[in-house]
Amino acid sequence: MDLIQAIKLYIIKMTEDCGPGMKVLLMDKTTTSIVSAVFSQSEILQREVYLFEQLTSTSSSDSMYHMKCITFLRPTNENISLLCKELRNPRYGYYYIYFSNIISKTDIKTIAESDIQEVVREVQEYYADYLAVAPHLFSLNIPSCGQCLSWDPLQLTRCTQGIISVLLSLKKNPLIRFQASSKMSKQLAEKVKVIFSKEENLFNLKQGDIQPQLLILDRREDPVTPLLMPWSYQAMVHELLTINNNQVDLSHIEDIKPDLQKVLLCAEQDDLYKQNIYKNFGEIGEIMKSLIDDFKSKAKNHQKLDTISDMKAFVENYPQFKKMSGTVAKHVIIMEQLSNYVTKKNLLEVSELQQQIACDIQSSQHTQKIRELIEKNIPDEEASKLVMLYALKSFSKDSNRELTSLIQILKSKKVAEHWIELVHDVMKYQSKIILDNENTLKNAKQITKRFYKDLKGVDNIFTQHVPLMKELVEDLIKSRLKEEQYPFLSDINQPTKKVQDVIVFVIGGVTYEESMAIYNMNIANPQVRIILGGSTIHNSSSFLNEVKLATFGVIKSRSGSRKL
Repeated sequence: MDLIQAIKLYIIKMTEDCGPGMKVLLMDKTTTSIVSAVFSQSEILQREVYLFEQLTSTSSSDSMYHMKCITFLRPTNENISLLCKELRNPRYGYYYIYFSNIISKTDIKTIAESDIQEVVREVQEYYADYLAVAPHLFSLNIPSCGQCLSWDPLQLTRCTQGIISVLLSLKKNPLIRFQASSKMSKQLAEKVKVIFSKEENLFNLKQGDIQPQLLILDRREDPVTPLLMPWSYQAMVHELLTINNNQVDLSHIEDIKPDLQKVLLCAEQDDLYKQNIYKNFGEIGEIMKSLIDDFKSKAKNHQKLDTISDMKAFVENYPQFKKMSGTVAKHVIIMEQLSNYVTKKNLLEVSELQQQIACDIQSSQHTQKIRELIEKNIPDEEASKLVMLYALKSFSKDSNRELTSLIQILKSKKVAEHWIELVHDVMKYQSKIILDNENTLKNAKQITKRFYKDLKGVDNIFTQHVPLMKELVEDLIKSRLKEEQYPFLSDINQPTKKVQDVIVFVIGGVTYEESMAIYNMNIANPQVRIILGGSTIHNSSSFLNEVKLATFGVIKSRSGSRKL
């Protein structure tokens, strides 16, 4: 069973447990996102759910006693308080209450005492406390985990709850491994272990011969991957347009039609997206062109379609096509926006240099090439990200002098001050990890390749470098991951058998490029199932925002970093 199936089964069971009849689904902000990620509104309607509401302090006072209320909430103090208020003055006939995670006996007692009119028919825990983004990928939608390179206690608790929910929904009781160089990784591993002991009955699960493994990593071990320009479709959309809870906001586009101002990008509800989610930009352009060419031939139209702009014009001029394939129309508009950004930001040239820096190709020429690109007046963020990558990949005394020189060039080109500050913040973000665990930062050199496509404007696109996570997970499933760097949270001698189930969680967030790597590994290793999750899913902008928040109050010193 995958992550999406697990969430779907819980939602289906909720709607079936209360029997036939009209139902309302009462949720909080987080559970609303969890449900909408795996079910369309039409699918929920088929389950006799005709009304959707959020539990707030200003909930509607209208009473509908003929309806059953399915209540799906996170077990937070705020939600318990609001639920008790709802039960003291119920608006619906009966309540079937489901919590997305473990709830305390004290809270259960409080709810029971508030049920004065005895409208509650059921209270259950259904472990759906995470956003199932893909069958192998989950997120907790936490924009930042802490400050001063330490945990925010609330987010430490939330990450613990999220991991526990994933494990219980998949019925896994794993061995726990963590990144030894990261204090935050060890703390999270220990918190998860405490829940294992406290909720021993819940984790008394039937296991196979080979016990699953939970590997907890820290984003700080690989800050390079989130800074690179990705070229696979899903990752590229997130980088340039941003995917937020499976939605892309296109309202900034001039004269955009109302129904396309916010579009859904969900593999569960969009077959075209599902089939092409990991294709590179050039391939997607060819697929779009082929689809429109096919319709054009049927429409006996000989309009020239050489560029993405031509495609957009064709779609706009053929209402019949839009009616037949609104999905294609949506993707053509997205593709046009991506193409515009590629040209406007000079991303082909920028990406080529990013790849060379990240993969240590032609390293002696990096500084000169960075200077040349900055002189071309590329956007501030692209110029500063090139300098960040150079700073992260260079450790010699000479490179320190070169870095100072590059920062001076940024200043001379009047790059915004906050982008220059982020160069220093990224170095702080990685510095302690380097000192504690420098060997793990040595990525194997990768040879970049180009895709040559006929579609104008999308040729010469690079493949991506190999994320460090891919190497670590490959070592883990081959039983080669070094225990001194990634120890087990136990004194018991651990088995040496190969792994069959792996759950990887990244403090500080994952990327869609890493998701694609895990997806491909699952295909290449059918005997192994790998699940990837993180506190959030980053593009470079959200990652740098997390870096800024995480390093606030930390200053660089010769011995690494220290708190103020």
